[in-house]
Amino acid sequence: MEWLNYHHLFYFWIVMREGSITAACKKLTLAQSTVSAQMGKLEQSLGGKLFKRQGRSLEATDLGLMVFQYADRIFPLGRELMDQIHNRPVVGPLSLKVGIVDQIPKIVARKLLAPALGLEKKVHLICHEGKEEKLLGELAIHRLDLVLSDAPIRSDLSIKAYNHFLGQCGITFFAVDEIADTVTENFPHSLDKVPMLMPMAMTMLRSALDQWFESLSIQPLIVAEFEDNALLKVFGQAGDGVFVAPTVIESEIKTQYQVRIIGRCPFIKERFYAISVERILKHPAVVAISDIARHSIF
Repeated sequence: MEWLNYHHLFYFWIVMREGSITAACKKLTLAQSTVSAQMGKLEQSLGGKLFKRQGRSLEATDLGLMVFQYADRIFPLGRELMDQIHNRPVVGPLSLKVGIVDQIPKIVARKLLAPALGLEKKVHLICHEGKEEKLLGELAIHRLDLVLSDAPIRSDLSIKAYNHFLGQCGITFFAVDEIADTVTENFPHSLDKVPMLMPMAMTMLRSALDQWFESLSIQPLIVAEFEDNALLKVFGQAGDGVFVAPTVIESEIKTQYQVRIIGRCPFIKERFYAISVERILKHPAVVAISDIARHSIF
């Protein structure tokens, strides 16, 4: 069995946190030659370089960044363990690094993450937005604690992680007054030939909308398609067409974008998941997010 020298790892962690070997030596009150030698031994044991020279300074390699991500969990966790053993209050905020799949409306993301910020114990929230595969890759190497997604992990992705279902809701149709006046009655058939702002093709929501319209023989006039949900709503606010959003945030959409509700469709479901590497959620902030979502938000 391979053993990791935690003294060497600790020196590396301090170098990364302080930004240079010189600054780390001051904090550790050790000679630069001592720290450099310990770093060399760590690189030898790991079988790769942790730093590369960039001009006159050092920059972490991909291996270095990965090792730092683990060290940044190991040593605070060790400190927390000792605090618990000696009944000392935990100092500083909890860190929560969240990846948000870009298909999730930003208002929904804020609503889901709000319970973490409402805990008695302060939480330092770090949010990254991006594509599902990239975020799940970051989760797999522990650069993220959690990924919020509108779909469970696809079976073709070889990532060991667990889906935690947060809830689901229907969708609501919105438009500015000028359009709403003409389509509110006889909904949803009134949407036939009406200008419509749609999510991109191949997304789950778009597929569901297309099938629903087809089942009702409705042919909306698709004037634009969007990858960015926020941009879609800006166009809707400008009066360029009807748009949809999850029913769970319809009051926020009305207020923020000054639009009216045309109608609702409970048959098309927007689903939301918290994806983590833990089968049983343990992080206090993640537990709060899951509990509030399942028992209150949805």
